[in-house]
Amino acid sequence: MRFAAAVACLTIMSASPVLADGSAEAGANVFKKCAVCHAVGDGAKNKVGPELNGIIGRKVAAAPDFNYSPAFKAKAEEGWSWDEQHLTAYLRDPKAYVKGTKMVFPGLKKPEDLADVIAYLKTFPSQQ
Repeated sequence: MRFAAAVACLTIMSASPVLADGSAEAGANVFKKCAVCHAVGDGAKNKVGPELNGIIGRKVAAAPDFNYSPAFKAKAEEGWSWDEQHLTAYLRDPKAYVKGTKMVFPGLKKPEDLADVIAYLKTFPSQQ
């Protein structure tokens, strides 16, 4: 039984880098779910949610002129930045990962959707 569990763990761990790469092209499709509240690209503006240009590496709650929830302001005070790990966990289940977030989106449940949308977001550098 332990051997089977070890093999399963190794299989998952070896698959992770492939998932982490994701497909920006497929992510564009996934992002359609996000585009209701968020914008990326030239001229992106805050909507119901903040614009997401340059999100990877950006400090949490740092989009100019966006009114963040107290929960995100607290994360910013803790020094959080958006890296792939935080973004993956948040997008999987926003309300569980940041208690008190205003984001109502239920999350992306498929690991490939998470990897793809992150790959897509990486294609949009900061516009500032």
